[in-house]
Amino acid sequence: MERHERIARAIELSGKKKGEIAALCGVANSAVTQWISGESKSLRPENLYALAKATGYRAEWLAIGEGSERETESNVGEARHQVESYRYPVISWVAAGAWAEAVEPYPAGFSDRYEFSEYDSKGPAFWLEVKGDSMTSPVGHSVTEGTLILVDTEAEAAPGKLVIAKLPESNEATFKKLVNDGGRLYLKPLNPSYPIEVFDERCRIVGVVVRALQKF
Repeated sequence: MERHERIARAIELSGKKKGEIAALCGVANSAVTQWISGESKSLRPENLYALAKATGYRAEWLAIGEGSERETESNVGEARHQVESYRYPVISWVAAGAWAEAVEPYPAGFSDRYEFSEYDSKGPAFWLEVKGDSMTSPVGHSVTEGTLILVDTEAEAAPGKLVIAKLPESNEATFKKLVNDGGRLYLKPLNPSYPIEVFDERCRIVGVVVRALQKF
């Protein structure tokens, strides 16, 4: 079953009209028509998640056809008695740098590794494996090399947060603390041996780090 066929099935079985789906997803009716017909070859992450919420079908199934179409009744019942967990892909730093330009969050072959968290993301999210020691502090809080960090691309990036950012001169994303000093924003490593970088109009925030996971 192709993606547009899965979308058509989800909308039909949801019992909602195309106009209702369009309103819930914040798009024009014509966009929904193109999703159903297959005329549209791209589906932005925020639209995919809105469509999943509107129809009751899982975003991963809608995007690539993996897993169950919907949460089963038995799963829902079990969830009342245990902490829910959510599955997110582990991606490369280059993929993270290109995340905002991606038209599909989970294209075929996007990731062959996934990890779980109890965190329910506000938008598309993914894990990154920390490289190097720029976020290893000699005192206080540290995020050491090899730690998996969960990045929520729609969490609020306020000063004081640990963020994933894209710098103009690099294809890879970078992991730093966002700080405000004298009204200007900077990307600050926790390791004082590394330089602080100015966050200007050429930089962009990919997402906010919301969880860290160390495996031994």
